[in-house]
Amino acid sequence: MNKAEILVIDDEVQMRRLLEITLQSNDFIVNEAATAKEGLIAAASHPPDLIILDLGLPDENGHSVLKKLREWFINPVIILSVQNSEEDIVNALDNGANDYLIKPFRTGELLARIRTALRNTTDKEGNSVLNFNDLEIDLTSRTVKKNNEILKFTSTEYALLSLFAQHEGKVLTHQYLLKQVWGPSYLNESQYLRVYIAQLRKKIEDNPNKPLHLITESGVGYRFVGKE
Repeated sequence: MNKAEILVIDDEVQMRRLLEITLQSNDFIVNEAATAKEGLIAAASHPPDLIILDLGLPDENGHSVLKKLREWFINPVIILSVQNSEEDIVNALDNGANDYLIKPFRTGELLARIRTALRNTTDKEGNSVLNFNDLEIDLTSRTVKKNNEILKFTSTEYALLSLFAQHEGKVLTHQYLLKQVWGPSYLNESQYLRVYIAQLRKKIEDNPNKPLHLITESGVGYRFVGKE
């Protein structure tokens, strides 16, 4: 099994060293960043399996960094911060954090939270046949059925639909979808997305003008609703 890679974004040298020792001794691969800028670049150039993010960064507020990450980064983010107000915790969770731990922390608890976050991600990826009322998507055979009839898709259409299906119920932003399906150089090509969303709706929706599966989240992206 490949070792999970964790990116630590924290400006405290001592904290980074502690996390490095703790995580490496538990068979994780650790990369580090001391600023928001370094962290965002590291995450984009080599997306990790999980990010540990401090909120008190020197060049940018951690809440802002989290929002930027959630424009495209779908893997777990755990907040590790001295900020312990209810407002900070709620805002972080609302902005897409998977978990929140307050410094000082117990290493055993941190490791348990990490294992849980990674396990949840793996469990979702491990299910090869996804059923959504009238739709069935087989990720192994790359086939899609609607009411037990096989539908035909182009490779791009299938890539987009399978991405939605694996993140059912989550809002996927325009930037994330473009990056994952077409690549980083297409982040401003929103017309690609509109065209393919329209094509998908024609194939999977009973009424493409009143979609029940592919829902538009105005100004943000799209959300796939699989089950009523």
